Amino acid sequence: MTRDPQDTLPTCALCLRPVPPGVPQSQHHLIPKLKGGKGGPTVLVHHICHKEIHATLSEAELARVYNTPEMLRSHPRLEKFAKWVAKRPPEFMSKVPKRKRGR
Repeated sequence: MTRDPQDTLPTCALCLRPVPPGVPQSQHHLIPKLKGGKGGPTVLVHHICHKEIHATLSEAELARVYNTPEMLRSHPRLEKFAKWVAKRPPEFMSKVPKRKRGR
């Protein structure tokens, strides 16, 4: 039985798709550096997923509430985004809309 090369690839913490080498990717600080997260835990995410996280949530919201991959995936907009982007190939890039936070 041959192994699927996708089985050994790292996985995006937001959309849970594989992150192959050469695909735009980022390290997301679970607690933003400006909120005391410098040197703290990070997770690998696709660049498009990272842009969506920061377009959706403020630094304060990220530090206070959405500071784990599970909490990020539980946010309604990010949950919807993750389901949408999961249907695209890992190298998919698209413009991310501006912030849509209701106040």
